[in-house]
Amino acid sequence: MEGTKGINNGQKFKLFGMPVHVFAIFAIVIIAGMATGSLSTDLAGGFAVLFLLGIVFGEIGDRIPIWKEYIGGGSILAFLGAAYLVYKGILPEKYVDSVVVFMDDSDFLTLFISVLITGSILAVNRKLLIRSFIGYVPAILGGLAFAFLFGGIAGLIVGVPFKEIAIKYVLPIMGGGNGAGAIPLSEIWEEVTGQPRDAYYSFAISILTIANIVAIFIGAILNKIGQMRPNLTGNGEELIRNSKALLTDEDNKETKTTFRDVAAGLILATTFYSLGRLFSKALLPSIGGVVIHHFAYMVIFVAIFNALGLIPEELRSGAKKLQKFFTGQFIWVIMAGVGIAFTDLGELVAAITLSNVFIAAFVVIGAVLGSAIVGYFVGFFPIDTAVTAGLCMANRGGSGDIAVLGASKRMDLISYGQISSRIGGGMVLVIGSIVFGLIF
Repeated sequence: MEGTKGINNGQKFKLFGMPVHVFAIFAIVIIAGMATGSLSTDLAGGFAVLFLLGIVFGEIGDRIPIWKEYIGGGSILAFLGAAYLVYKGILPEKYVDSVVVFMDDSDFLTLFISVLITGSILAVNRKLLIRSFIGYVPAILGGLAFAFLFGGIAGLIVGVPFKEIAIKYVLPIMGGGNGAGAIPLSEIWEEVTGQPRDAYYSFAISILTIANIVAIFIGAILNKIGQMRPNLTGNGEELIRNSKALLTDEDNKETKTTFRDVAAGLILATTFYSLGRLFSKALLPSIGGVVIHHFAYMVIFVAIFNALGLIPEELRSGAKKLQKFFTGQFIWVIMAGVGIAFTDLGELVAAITLSNVFIAAFVVIGAVLGSAIVGYFVGFFPIDTAVTAGLCMANRGGSGDIAVLGASKRMDLISYGQISSRIGGGMVLVIGSIVFGLIF
């Protein structure tokens, strides 16, 4: 017992698995490189900056008692801390640009999401996969309905008409993010009403940014509720209640996985991503006038391949292990990158008014409750459904999904989050075009 205790005490002095003196050398080298401008701005330099910020903020966030329990721990501090450094101009601009290149131009975030989608869907048993997708769309619609309801209630309280609540608050918040939601909604607005898109978009993105932050914090709260009430959650590993009763001993059998299987998992992820882009950009960009995002296609194709049993078991296991590696080792890097490349704290601060925050919070809470209630009645765990079908509808799309799932510690459910952001967001665009047409 004494030996074990000594080992555990030693581990407390490690940062990201490294002894403090080793990490200190790494940190000094990177900071000196940024201070002198000698650190490269290529992929390697961007990775180094994100690892430094992610580890520092992540380790601190996972050690602050109240923060780690109720706010989201290291993931959220990495996200907010990195964004704050940019907002205050502390991080040199050339390295902010290098992170933007790493996250956006080179698009490591897309690779991250692609690996997570592939691994998470292929890891789900085919019986459970089919059943979960059947019940998931009703859960999304439940969250959307309650978002309108709670938004209307908030409007009554602060004196904002329901028409304005629906158009300026609920639709942008629930629209699937910026590129897939706020931007196309503003274009639909201009087309239907004849009014300039800029005015609609500038307000919509501000409200969406507020809702995104609210969704992240609620994700952390839902994780805490799940810890206190374990019967309400599948701990981010499964969506369906009583799923074990549907599985046989053959389904639960362990599969031996080699490093080559893990590498093949990366090939599968890039292949499915490429297939999604092939359909979204060339073969079938839209259905019924609704643009289909490549991640939505990707989710559909991975699910079809899994449901039909077209991927050998060892490759499915390899994809799952690769996903576990990405979520376990890169989450702080990704969260710091999202904070730097995709978050504008100045934009958020400018949009914060008491009424805006109040209405946005009510819309997000409505999405959470509606999806949780419907999810429970279709046989899902309410907390996991609230996170994916609720919060992942009420954030800024792909980067918002990562932040919400990181805060709620449910990154394995990324495929459902992407269904919400992409397919659910597409539903909102259809609803938006109808609402704009009816009102104006």
